[in-house]
Amino acid sequence: MPTAKQLQAALAKKGVQYFIGAYVDGLGVPKSKFVPIDSLEDAAGGSELYTVGALEAMGELGPNEDECVGIPEIDKTVVLPWDPRYALAPTDLMFKGKPYTQCSRQVLKRQAAAAADMGFTCNMGVEPEVYILKQTAAGWRPFVDEDLLNKPTRGYDVDTTMLADKFLEPMVRYINELGWKTYSFDHEGGQGQYEFDFRYTDVVSMADRMVLFRLMSKHVARSLGCIATYMPKPWSEAFGSGAHINISLAGKNGKNAFIGTTGRGRSSTRGYSDLAYHFTAGVLKHIDAITLIACPTVNSYKRLTPRGKMNEMSWAPVYTAYGHNNRTLVARLPMNRRCLEVRHVDSATNFYLSSALILAAGLAGVRDRLEAGDPVEFSTYSFSEEELAAKGIRRLPKTLGEAIEAFDRDAFAKEVMGADFHASYVAYKRREWEDYCLTVTEWEERKYLHLW
Repeated sequence: MPTAKQLQAALAKKGVQYFIGAYVDGLGVPKSKFVPIDSLEDAAGGSELYTVGALEAMGELGPNEDECVGIPEIDKTVVLPWDPRYALAPTDLMFKGKPYTQCSRQVLKRQAAAAADMGFTCNMGVEPEVYILKQTAAGWRPFVDEDLLNKPTRGYDVDTTMLADKFLEPMVRYINELGWKTYSFDHEGGQGQYEFDFRYTDVVSMADRMVLFRLMSKHVARSLGCIATYMPKPWSEAFGSGAHINISLAGKNGKNAFIGTTGRGRSSTRGYSDLAYHFTAGVLKHIDAITLIACPTVNSYKRLTPRGKMNEMSWAPVYTAYGHNNRTLVARLPMNRRCLEVRHVDSATNFYLSSALILAAGLAGVRDRLEAGDPVEFSTYSFSEEELAAKGIRRLPKTLGEAIEAFDRDAFAKEVMGADFHASYVAYKRREWEDYCLTVTEWEERKYLHLW
């Protein structure tokens, strides 16, 4: 690992002009001061201070108090491939010499350390979906006009994928330049919606990657006169944008501990170990609390419905159970890889916090040897909620308000987040929910203004 002085010299030689030590606010939005490259050594030592109380969902650290210190993890510094004037390193916040209690990255690092204490490394992959839109006189539209010619879906369509190459090709090139290795990319079901799959890594590094991925997509889209939006459901008839988290544990030998054929008491293990099922059971136990972080906006819950206004099944995971290839459920143990796929996580999530809660819940399931029960292998979309309830299957929270209350009730969520961060996040989201509930919308005007 190079010293800060060596890194500074190497980056300057490459033409880098500015160093960014980026952390995220409570919503997962990156924040930083920009430092000229000849001051990188100072920044690595903690020269940059932040009044984080001015940011979203990060507590009440006010103007009369000491500031947080940003400590970049300089061995993870990357030169931004779309603009090599900049180099960025993920950054942890410290306060009075200790990890700041409301630093999202620190929350995740605590859970990664908890996994290490149990003899595991946590690995994670993400399947990000994003809409690329342009503004027109008729409103926001897909940046490839041909998307509008075939409704309701262009999913996997070869022609419209190729027509989107001005966005897709640079994204793939940059992903590979960063060393992430693109597995595949495609046109998803929504008009202007795309998905990328690239190599997994350890859980903290993957959350770091997702901060960079969203930033990168925004800049590539902007170069085309478009926007990249991670709003989970950008209009009523749209398919939602997920960001499925694929998570597993590796033992000290580096092998995937989810692979196995034991499955005590199960009709078929499908190649998964007891540990994988215990992990899944832990996640399901706390899934309602996890949902607030995984699906963090009012808009998120317009995605979590069996059928939307597109007049066909939504493919959204809306029920609290697991299956092996069942995409109607929140948890899936897929057949083409050995991991837990948490499917309700959407594109607006703070990846540090959602993965921290999922990992913590899974580890608790392993420690307590929780049982996940039998898998659900039928389409839950074909049954009423009453019929599903009789089978022990229930809906996820249906609104942001329901998710807030579930998160607030769960002592486990408070333990993982820390009492201060938990309270700040709940307070922030309650204000957001109240603002939404008090806002009169165009739908209400159309529905009620002339009714009586």
